[in-house]
Amino acid sequence: MNARSNRWTATRRLRALLHGDGGMSTAEYAVGTVAAVAFASLLYDVVTGNSVKDALAGLIARGLEGGGT
Repeated sequence: MNARSNRWTATRRLRALLHGDGGMSTAEYAVGTVAAVAFASLLYDVVTGNSVKDALAGLIARGLEGGGT
């Protein structure tokens, strides 16, 4: 290898190290999407459950009564 070829190779290696693989692959997007949907589904179940509705109704009722305990 000559000096020019070595310089070109070193430049490519340095550029690869500095930039890295900045994006996600398709598989990583798929896993992230599935996790987000699962979390959204769980959150929806919690928010629409009776315990949350009862807690909010109790909070509103206490507020309308003057905040007594």
